[in-house]
Amino acid sequence: MKILSFNPGHDGTFAYLEDGRLITSVEAEKDSHYRHSPLTIPDVFSIFGDMNEIPDVLCRGGWWPGDNNATERNIISSYHDISSSGIITRKQHLFGKEINYFSSSHERSHILCAFGMSNLPKGTPCYVLLWEGVIGAYYKIDSKLNITKLADVMPEPGHRYALLYGIGDPTFDKKNAEFSRFSDAGKLMALASFSNRSKPTNEEEKLLSFLMQDCKHLKPQECEAFKDFKHYNVGLEDPEFRNFAGIFSDRIFDRFYEYAKLNLDRSMPLLIVGGCGLNCDWNTKWREVNYFSDVFVPPVANDSGSAIGTAIDAQFYFTGNPKIEWNVYSGRDFIFDAPLDTNLYDEFEANHEIVSEMLANNLILGWVNGKYEIGPRALGNRSIIAAPFLDSTRIRLNEIKQREQFRPIAPVCLEEDALKWFGCNWPSPFMLYTQLVLTDALCAVTHINKTARIQTVTHKSNNNLYELLVSFKKRTGYGVLCNTSLNFNGKGFINNISDLSAYAISHKLDGFVAGGRCYLLKSSQYYQNFRRMQNPKDHGQLA
Repeated sequence: MKILSFNPGHDGTFAYLEDGRLITSVEAEKDSHYRHSPLTIPDVFSIFGDMNEIPDVLCRGGWWPGDNNATERNIISSYHDISSSGIITRKQHLFGKEINYFSSSHERSHILCAFGMSNLPKGTPCYVLLWEGVIGAYYKIDSKLNITKLADVMPEPGHRYALLYGIGDPTFDKKNAEFSRFSDAGKLMALASFSNRSKPTNEEEKLLSFLMQDCKHLKPQECEAFKDFKHYNVGLEDPEFRNFAGIFSDRIFDRFYEYAKLNLDRSMPLLIVGGCGLNCDWNTKWREVNYFSDVFVPPVANDSGSAIGTAIDAQFYFTGNPKIEWNVYSGRDFIFDAPLDTNLYDEFEANHEIVSEMLANNLILGWVNGKYEIGPRALGNRSIIAAPFLDSTRIRLNEIKQREQFRPIAPVCLEEDALKWFGCNWPSPFMLYTQLVLTDALCAVTHINKTARIQTVTHKSNNNLYELLVSFKKRTGYGVLCNTSLNFNGKGFINNISDLSAYAISHKLDGFVAGGRCYLLKSSQYYQNFRRMQNPKDHGQLA
């Protein structure tokens, strides 16, 4: 069965399944479009261009009823609804073929995405924690995939979490905003790591009660009531605000953990989904409490996985199978849309030994390989890579990324070396957990609290990146590199050579690797210093 699914609005995405296998997932923000973009007409033409046949099922994910007109409300499922009675199906024609149309709720899309992508066999009972901007709830899935909501533990955990960042940030328009900024949750996660205080002040307790109150929607305008409090518009460099960020983060986690301890069976697995599933600190805590038999978080925990989840829901509805085969590198191939200006670059074959030598000499490179990653995390196919040893590299990477210096840089590591350097003795392929860094040598990827958001790599998961790490280890003794996303600020991954060249020039990369070739900017002082350091034989290889 061929299933084409789409989530048209916020985090617009197409997903295509064929006989239980994810063929592609294409997010509207990728290819340098703005974060959280809706789907466009060119996206529609593009996805049909990828398909050889008309699909058997066309799916649309559910959303808020108020965003649809009266006609659409009859064919689009809602945001909230876990029951199968909320599923909408009908027959319709597409390019002259009669197909099935399917729509189920946004809530179900998250739950089915987590179960369908997990390694749990069909029929395995489990719990699901769905926490995102709006929903903060536990569910139970039984052996027949019946879904029961156990409790709404906290409304809007993602929104409340990000709202604290806005309270401290004087640039956030608290008077007129209807919702917190999408980008702020990840920034607060970075700030929370600076916290070294666990007890809130009396004033902070009042702010905690306000942020965690049980109401349907907490409006940013209501923060005006705290304009005389110390943390209001204090700025993000303030150490006490950063202390409170950690306290607030722990308080949210504790509310969900306390519910689990009182109400859930610890012998069952837990699936975590929703935007809060991208919070590596919280994911790590769920593992460390050792309460559940297993914990799984998909790499598309946020709304980038909604189209996949709706497709899985449709597959289950029509075939009885809720499981799919998938690969995180299921995006699009890189596009060479224009020739490079050869006056700007030196070009040569990108063998791993030469690239490793460049990285060991502190060059910072874009790294493009195969299809781009699904989800928001760069996992070695649309990355910026660098040696992990110097704090000055972290500073330079954040300057290249044009973002705040308190943001950490993640490491990518050979899976066989992860225990030695990070105490990690299990696969961590999707950059969803933090680990303590066990050496002082990896300054560029060590956050203020001595942790790192690690990605592990094997020859099977990403062979090209694995071979580069092996080569870098031979050169330096460490199979570890800096890995951060290759994107313009506020946009999705770069996916064409024109954008990549423009980025390298304007953001001051030293060069990039794409299509098996390495391109070094002649204007880069780091590259020129590297050339001068090479002996004549090596210099000839770079000419």
